[in-house]
Amino acid sequence: MTKIVIDPTLGPVLARTGDERAVLNSFLDFHRDIVARKLRGLSDAAARRRLVPSATTLAGLVKHLTLVERNWFPRLLAPRPDDVYETTEEAAAASFALDDADTVQSLLADYEQACALSRDLAARFDLDHVVPHEQLGEVSLRWILTHLIEETARHAGHADILRELTDGSTGVR
Repeated sequence: MTKIVIDPTLGPVLARTGDERAVLNSFLDFHRDIVARKLRGLSDAAARRRLVPSATTLAGLVKHLTLVERNWFPRLLAPRPDDVYETTEEAAAASFALDDADTVQSLLADYEQACALSRDLAARFDLDHVVPHEQLGEVSLRWILTHLIEETARHAGHADILRELTDGSTGVR
């Protein structure tokens, strides 16, 4: 029998026999890492460059996903009195807009900080934990994790295309 060699950088492969939480977390972290890797190593100018008709840029994708992390984890699982859950199409579109102060380094630091907080908060609750949601009524942590996998994976695909158009880099690594 041929021994199968598993690439340890592919978290979902390592969690293939894990429990539900391990599988959900590994897929979400895998896609988070892909998004961050697509931005790493680029100049600020390259990360801001518009390569498609929309305002979508590599830097903008990471800024948007930072808002997504903050919206779905701290604002729902541990809201503060001054938190505002961003629900409008305008807010989503605006989350791609870059400020002069946004750099590759600052965007990655903000994203990684938001993801770390999301991980910490999610670990405090059972997957069946339910929270109120302004538009959906209620959502479970399981649903939030699954939604974030979908959202992050979709944007990881966008980032892959934009990075290929930027410098020819493709693939997971």
